[in-house]
Amino acid sequence: MVVDIQKVEQEVESCSPAIRALVSRVEETIVGQRYMIERLLVGMLCNGHVLLEGVPGLAKTLTVSTLAGAIDAKFNRLQFTPDLLPADLIGTLIYNPGTSEFTPRKGPVFANIVLADEINRAPAKVQSALLEAMQERQVTIGDETYPLDDPFLVLATQNPIEQEGTYPLPEAQVDRFMLKLKVGYPTKVEERQILDRMASTSVKSASKPVVSPDDIVRARDVVNRIYMDDKVKDYIVEVVHMTRDASAADRELGQFIEFGASPRATLALTLASKALAFLDGRGYVSPNDVKSVGMDVLRHRVIPSYEAEAEEKTSEDLVRRIFDLVEVP
Repeated sequence: MVVDIQKVEQEVESCSPAIRALVSRVEETIVGQRYMIERLLVGMLCNGHVLLEGVPGLAKTLTVSTLAGAIDAKFNRLQFTPDLLPADLIGTLIYNPGTSEFTPRKGPVFANIVLADEINRAPAKVQSALLEAMQERQVTIGDETYPLDDPFLVLATQNPIEQEGTYPLPEAQVDRFMLKLKVGYPTKVEERQILDRMASTSVKSASKPVVSPDDIVRARDVVNRIYMDDKVKDYIVEVVHMTRDASAADRELGQFIEFGASPRATLALTLASKALAFLDGRGYVSPNDVKSVGMDVLRHRVIPSYEAEAEEKTSEDLVRRIFDLVEVP
């Protein structure tokens, strides 16, 4: 099928003003953290969930809530705590004495954007309550299944596992997140700007929406039409396949990887690369797009072995080695 890249780029340009307005509105509150903002937009454009990890105080929650406030959509925040129950997320059945019937009471997961704040503060049974919602975009309460709104996006924050009072997320749920972001400290210049802007006892009022859900849906349609050459597709498949069978190229690397990425990673890397091209104003995907977003797609899907942990090798070290080994088209 022949793709008119110039026509696709015209469609990208027609959708770009809404996305630029969204970024500008977020940056009115958030100083720096351009990487985090960009990757949140990638998740939104790909209809994929995003997990943000970083120490407390790096504006993870503020960024997500500011982004949600700039979109004219329903937003709910869930504060995960050790005493949280699955019914507190998805809802439950309430008995009505007047009619002698049970009626459903929908939980806060019924929204367009859900902020799961400090998701690893709750035990595994509560974290797993999000699985059906994240993967199937539906929730079962009693005997009935209820579809969730479109768009539906889970943006979760978590503190590093080493922090006291946290629970590791089940691997099955971590894989449901399209991207896992590592949020770092601001630079000295950015921190000075944060001081000038935020060092006040007054609470900043919520911003008005500048983008509608329809704008996001239209942008997603354009992302789907962005051209990807067969060589780039083969490059993505080779990278993901290398996570499962690295011994052929590097015997030591193969011993360091316990489990590789599933085909879900292949799809996520493809869509994320297209979204990155969209944000760059291009109608085609380059190998640099794949390499740029590859770490965010794979860092939580490549599981290091015991030998890797003994050698103090992290999943990020293994992913970097994989990208070094795979030839770029």
